[in-house]
Amino acid sequence: MATRRKFIQTTLLASAATFAGRTPILSKMIKARRSSGDSKVDKPIVISTWNFGMTANAKAWEILSNNGRALDAVEQGVRIPEADPKISSIGYGGLPDRDGYVTLDACIMDETGNAGSVAFLQHILHPISVARVVMENTPHVMIVGDGALRVALDNGFKKQNLLTKEAKKEWEMWLKDHNYKPYKYDVNNHDTIGMLALDSKGNLSGACTTSGVKFKYHGRVADSAIIGAGLFVDNEVGAATATGLGESVIKIAGSHLVVEMMRQGKSPEEACEIAVHRIIEKQPNYKDFQVAFIALNKNGETGSYAIHKNFQYARHSKENAQLIDTKFYMD
Repeated sequence: MATRRKFIQTTLLASAATFAGRTPILSKMIKARRSSGDSKVDKPIVISTWNFGMTANAKAWEILSNNGRALDAVEQGVRIPEADPKISSIGYGGLPDRDGYVTLDACIMDETGNAGSVAFLQHILHPISVARVVMENTPHVMIVGDGALRVALDNGFKKQNLLTKEAKKEWEMWLKDHNYKPYKYDVNNHDTIGMLALDSKGNLSGACTTSGVKFKYHGRVADSAIIGAGLFVDNEVGAATATGLGESVIKIAGSHLVVEMMRQGKSPEEACEIAVHRIIEKQPNYKDFQVAFIALNKNGETGSYAIHKNFQYARHSKENAQLIDTKFYMD
């Protein structure tokens, strides 16, 4: 018995010593990576999906260029397309589900790992700001449907009709021509703005907001409300966000995968390409839909990759504001 007890004690001590030895090594690796990139860091910087990201970035840049926090920048930035009735895939002006209701999803994540999300939210112009309320004023990460609406109203948000005349007209035409069948996805059915920012203090945050794919099933929620799918931020490494067919992104925990690839030393573009190829490998119908990722690392390096061509992301830094054509897998 004494021999057995001694063996167990020896084993435990050895294991503890091994673990204790590994922890400083991991810490040193992280510090070395951050240190080696100090001279290269391009900050502040903000990137976002699609061409409407240009105006969103301009608003975010007002905050970032005045030494503002990345979290404030991404929230205020994506509020611009949320309020634009000419954009049919985000917020006010968003095309409804097949029952005629505009339902919104959004999530936000800061540099500390805190996150907030709303899903299946109706009647509120800025779901991204409600997501921030969830993050900062509740003990939860995600609140949905009537519960999310109640949170919004209790915190001063105003209830309003988000279905524009133009959106209603298109829905009525679809309903007539498609005999109440679900909308078939296509590569041009853009549904999300995702935004990532690195502020002057070197902190990352991200936001993602959408009205979802047009004429979806009532109650459908996709990646834009899900931390790790539509958005993920790790302040030690980088951040990523997704756009396109949300179901496909959820199935691979897409944005989290991109960040983990950057953790392993991949560039933002390489990490995004790996995530896209994961979809291609696992989902045989990938030719029928679009998915794209954008990523930003701690050094201010950016990158993107898409299944199909014609995806662009907007980038705003001290140097310039530009719209970048991303690399893609197939025409």
